[in-house]
Amino acid sequence: MDGATAFTEQTAKTDFLAAYRIHEKPFYQPSGNEIELYHKAYQHRMPLILKGPTGCGKTRFVEYMAWNLKRPLVTLACNEDMTASDLVGRYLLDVDGTAWHDGPLTLAVRYGGICYLDEVVETRQDTTVVIHPLTDARRVLPLDKKGEQVQAHPDFQLVVSYNPGYQSSAKDMKPSTRQRFGALEFDFPNAEIEAAIVVHESGVTDELARRLVSLAHGTRALKNRGLDEGASTRMLIYAGLLMREGVSPLDSCEMCITRALTDDPDTAEALHQLVQAQFT
Repeated sequence: MDGATAFTEQTAKTDFLAAYRIHEKPFYQPSGNEIELYHKAYQHRMPLILKGPTGCGKTRFVEYMAWNLKRPLVTLACNEDMTASDLVGRYLLDVDGTAWHDGPLTLAVRYGGICYLDEVVETRQDTTVVIHPLTDARRVLPLDKKGEQVQAHPDFQLVVSYNPGYQSSAKDMKPSTRQRFGALEFDFPNAEIEAAIVVHESGVTDELARRLVSLAHGTRALKNRGLDEGASTRMLIYAGLLMREGVSPLDSCEMCITRALTDDPDTAEALHQLVQAQFT
């Protein structure tokens, strides 16, 4: 074993967040001053809310900032079945008996990662209260089952996201939680930037990307008029990937946009007409 290999293996053994480090620069196209604002917030380890529609780039932004700051990123996709133990950890049986195993949030708190809770309002409110002590001057995570108070590492930051236009009022973030965070507002980028993103991520031509973006704008105009959400940038990338593989634009958009957005026949017909207007 050479020295470099030995050093790498030793680092992996001591770096408890090695699996969460981002080694390649994620592609992110800023649409405002969000990068600068995040940097300023991170200087104070300010907890942040990222608000915006599904598929507009919130997760990619956090990945880019974690890479930019050279911090590991621990991401959890929240859901209504998530418990506090899923976040902080639990006792489990192993070959030596019962042992405590830190959850992903606890790992980030102990060792200085950025913890990203995606769609945080999808989880139960009795679960989200465990983050409250991390979002004020205390910066501690109580592990009640273990009888331990974990003081947050100086590099730890908590980031959460949600879509305020999609969730019902029953799932909206409580004011007592919301007021503990700074917030960055996200939306779909302007047409030029969005087309550049589609070109980069899917490999289609600029002309096709612009038509996809124009189609997306048409679907977004139908929000609350048959659609809960218009086509996201992610959907455009999916359609572009199929087009790059030789699938026709009509079939690509039918699969990745029309059928994905709605089951209603009338709304689907309206979307179909939008697709035909762009690609026939």
